[in-house]
Amino acid sequence: MAHALAEAGSHIVISSRKLENCEAAAHEIEKIGVKALAVGCDVTKADQVEAMKDAVLKKFGRVDVLVNNAGRAWVAPPEDMPLDRWQQVLDLNITAPFLCAQALGREMIKAKRGKIINIASIAGLVGRNPQAYNSIAYGTSKGALVNFTRDLAVKWAQHNIQVNAICPGFFVTSINEKMFEKNAEQILREIPLHRTGGGDDLKGIAVLLASDASNFMTGAVIPVDGGSTAW
Repeated sequence: MAHALAEAGSHIVISSRKLENCEAAAHEIEKIGVKALAVGCDVTKADQVEAMKDAVLKKFGRVDVLVNNAGRAWVAPPEDMPLDRWQQVLDLNITAPFLCAQALGREMIKAKRGKIINIASIAGLVGRNPQAYNSIAYGTSKGALVNFTRDLAVKWAQHNIQVNAICPGFFVTSINEKMFEKNAEQILREIPLHRTGGGDDLKGIAVLLASDASNFMTGAVIPVDGGSTAW
């Protein structure tokens, strides 16, 4: 998504807990011909989010688009889900988007324009087969993010801020690749296109929701899932 927005002409801020990863990503993005800033930030910590916002404003003077993409899961049957893991998942998947939207949204309100893109999941739209997906904390948090998107869209429409959500289906990442290897047959059986998401499959929707082409879209929840929620 960051590469897609850079290719469309946006300057980019990459932020996560691991600064070295952000710096590597920023270096690659700069090769596209835009400016990029790497900021280390634990987005579950309000003070670090404020510091990240200050770094963005110091570098670029404004913020136009926020993509809330940080997330985590913990796999366990509901009856065995540890309370501390439940809380960690909710802290990152729903409290962090609130903190980032609040801090950066204040700047968007001043500017009377802005775009917020929340990365939810189809796990927040439907119950999932426990043989392939068994993280009730993840599904719960992403369901909360879906309705957070809708309610914030209504609340901030008066400020000309559009708030939308992308709900990806199964994309293989370093976090879930072992689970995919173990359950590939079951996972692919539930996807009509019979493949997982690829590196380019979120680019178009990210650029659409970040651009003026989506100025009349707010509160939308858009699956990008190979047809998984169309069964």
